[in-house]
Amino acid sequence: MKTIILDRDGVINEDSDEFIKSVEEWRPISGSLEAIARLCRNDYRIVVATNQSGVARGLLSIDTLNAIHRHMLKQVRNKGGMIEAVFFCPHGPDDDCQCRKPRTGMFKDIAKRMKIETSGVPVVGDSMRDLQAAWDSGAIPILVKTGKGRKTARDLKKKDSPVPESAVKQFANLESFAEALLAGEMDTILQERLDA
Repeated sequence: MKTIILDRDGVINEDSDEFIKSVEEWRPISGSLEAIARLCRNDYRIVVATNQSGVARGLLSIDTLNAIHRHMLKQVRNKGGMIEAVFFCPHGPDDDCQCRKPRTGMFKDIAKRMKIETSGVPVVGDSMRDLQAAWDSGAIPILVKTGKGRKTARDLKKKDSPVPESAVKQFANLESFAEALLAGEMDTILQERLDA
C-alpha cells in the first residue's frame, strides 16, 4: 500500500493560534475526513505527523492530546476511513529536539516504524515547517491553502524560502488534493521526485 503523510492542524482540522487544547476544540475542516476515507478506499495508508508544542508549553497534557487523537481517529472511522498511525512531537521550539518539524526526525521515525521509504511519499501540510521537513526527507511537499497555507504560499515566493516554490504542488484543501491524486494528476510529479 502507498503511504501519505498528513499534518494535523490546518490540514485535517481547523487550526488555532491558541492551540487545540481539548476534544471540544478539535473541529474537522469541511471535506477533510471524507478525503481521508476516499484515499483509504483507494489503498492509501494515512499517517499523521504533527508538532504539538502545546504539551511543552503546559497548555495540555499527553493524556488530553491522546484523547484528541482518539476522537480524531473515531471521526475518520465514522466516515469510512482509517488513520494508521499518529506521530507527534511534544517539544517546544527551544528544546532542540530532532523530531520537531522542520527537522526530519519524525519522518525518519515514521520510515523506520512503518517500514517505508519517505522518498516519493506525498506530505500534505499548511506550514513551511511541513514543507521543509518533507523536502529534506526526499518526500513530496504538498501545500494546502487551509490553516496557515495562504501565508505559506506567499512565503514560498521569497528568496530565502527553504523550499523551492517550483517543488511544491498547491491545492485549496485536502479534498482537492485527494481528487487530483486519485485522478492521476500527481503521477508525473511523484515519478519526477522518485527519479531525482
